[in-house]
Amino acid sequence: MHSSVIIAIPARLSSTRLPRKMLLAETGRPLVEHTWRAARGSRRATRAVVVTDSDEIAAAVRGFGGEAIMTSPDAPSGTARIVEALPRLGAADIVVNVQGDEPELDPAAIDAAVDLLDRCPEAGVATLVTPLRRAQDLHEASVVKAVLSPWQGTAGAVPGAWRALYFSRAAVPAAREWNEILLAAEPPLYWQHVGLYAYRRGLLERWDSLPDSRLAAHESLEQLRVIEAGIPIAATAITHAARGIDTLPDYAAFVARQRAG
Repeated sequence: MHSSVIIAIPARLSSTRLPRKMLLAETGRPLVEHTWRAARGSRRATRAVVVTDSDEIAAAVRGFGGEAIMTSPDAPSGTARIVEALPRLGAADIVVNVQGDEPELDPAAIDAAVDLLDRCPEAGVATLVTPLRRAQDLHEASVVKAVLSPWQGTAGAVPGAWRALYFSRAAVPAAREWNEILLAAEPPLYWQHVGLYAYRRGLLERWDSLPDSRLAAHESLEQLRVIEAGIPIAATAITHAARGIDTLPDYAAFVARQRAG
């Protein structure tokens, strides 16, 4: 039997690198609407809800026919915002965290993460990776790297599934002797993490009781808190990552692609 699924889209108005980006609308639609529409393409989810601390964003979402839930502006992360909204999200076995600045997300990527949780019952979280093939990405701190091993569950190996051992902004796994050919290895040695998470509801319900993680604080990567708490994270590969919107040039390029059709 398939699990029931809700998509939650955290969206805040303030942004260090691109203020008010969720409401930028040079395409004729606010950025958050593009993400919402992409999320609505999931075949597994029954609802897509925007979770926000902004009355302006909530009004925009309701204006295009979406559903918005208000949360505190003090939430330290998108996941924390979803945890606060959880009692108002309704019943669902799985809650998918889709970042509001991912307007070109492939709905099939959402379904891949949800399907992975169904195939890996021991996992508390499922996420996505894509092969990392460029040296400049390997050494770019904004590109998060995942260190993986083949998934081994109680019933044995699961095809196409990996267990996340660690995430880092550093170039990991480190090579004692570097050679560019390592980036072409099959299966890949180097993986880029794609920041989409499918959470089991039970994990989110106890999220606030998870122990603090020095690693998560050190790397500024909240998924390390899950790993340090001993909760298995399953990962599956997609061909390429959607382009998130972090800066004005990112948004300008997105607008250009939209206008080009």
